[in-house]
Amino acid sequence: MKKRQFTLTALCLSIAAFAMPASAQKKYDPGASDTEIKIGQTMPYSGPASAYGVIGKVQAAYFKQLNEQGGVNGRKINFITLDDGYSPPKTVEMVRRLVEQDEVLLLMGTLGTPPNSAIHKYVNAKKMPHMFLATGASKWNDPKNFPWTIGFNPNYHSEGKLYGQHILATKPNAKIAVLVQNDDYGKDYLGGFKDGLGAKAASMIVAQASYEVSDPTIDSQIVTLKGSGADTFFNITTPKFAAQAIRKIDDVGWKPTHYLNQVSASVGSVLKPAGLDKSVGLISMLYIKDGSDPKWDNDPTMKEFKALIKKYTPEVSPDDANATYAYSVAQIMVHVLKQAGDNLTRENIMKQAANIKDFQVPMVLPGVLANTTPTDFALYQTMQLVKFDGKNWVDFGKPVAVK
Repeated sequence: MKKRQFTLTALCLSIAAFAMPASAQKKYDPGASDTEIKIGQTMPYSGPASAYGVIGKVQAAYFKQLNEQGGVNGRKINFITLDDGYSPPKTVEMVRRLVEQDEVLLLMGTLGTPPNSAIHKYVNAKKMPHMFLATGASKWNDPKNFPWTIGFNPNYHSEGKLYGQHILATKPNAKIAVLVQNDDYGKDYLGGFKDGLGAKAASMIVAQASYEVSDPTIDSQIVTLKGSGADTFFNITTPKFAAQAIRKIDDVGWKPTHYLNQVSASVGSVLKPAGLDKSVGLISMLYIKDGSDPKWDNDPTMKEFKALIKKYTPEVSPDDANATYAYSVAQIMVHVLKQAGDNLTRENIMKQAANIKDFQVPMVLPGVLANTTPTDFALYQTMQLVKFDGKNWVDFGKPVAVK
């Protein structure tokens, strides 16, 4: 009788084991374990785009604090962030190290269109999650051909289109001058801008100048663009050159309606160095809360963010839009890792990232929800036009969804 009872008990235990859901079984790829999740990143801590280095610093601080609080599902984040100087060949070298030597589980927040373009095929061939890129190039939304790459920023093409449509609606006879960074980043914005202007693009854009990221200054380009007689200016630049352009426009007495792309719209790292008085009237767009805006002073997420900055990175200004941006990316990364649970395979990480449903990233503007599907990796489609009043960016009009 005892033998039969033992057999039945064993049988029941066996059936129960088979009935356990797959999600309850721990699964790991290299870079994940019971105690650790290893995340890699390249960031320009030096070079012409070093203003963006704030992003990596804040994310490192975020993960350090998170680890002190117990990590993600009990696992600590091992965050390896390397300086690529915004140099694509260096990015390739650093990413190969992260993938092949450090054996990270995933890449997060690698910055820049040219650097990410240089590793795009490699990371997809390696089936390495290439997640929440700090660039809004439209090509990151191509799950059919590049299923391991997903961006974070609103699409540059869509943002450019928003400005073109706004000019067409409010100033249909505008004479437009454009300054553009001479790479895929700049071309994506410019292509969207022309699409927004539609058939009138050729006649409305009266002057166009470009610059290289290695150039020391864009002063001569601004003088040339002013000479075209343009009354509207689209400034497609990275932070260093955005600040130079704002200052030079004021120096030469040019008074165009000035549109500034969002990635260079930081009060702390662009507008203050350029001069707040010189920045009055700038038009841009926002989708993330602005640390310099007092309307968020009592916001719980903003309070947590400012406390983190004060404790871990006091050299960083909480007014720097790159800092709030960094915080937002880290928040959605943690959301995806939590959703993945104990199935920390690269395939499951991408599955979770491709199925985000109406997620409100706490640092993102209320109502601007993150959504993805397996056939559409564009996180954000809604953008808010803003104008600078000398102290803060001020919303005008309703949030616009641009496709």
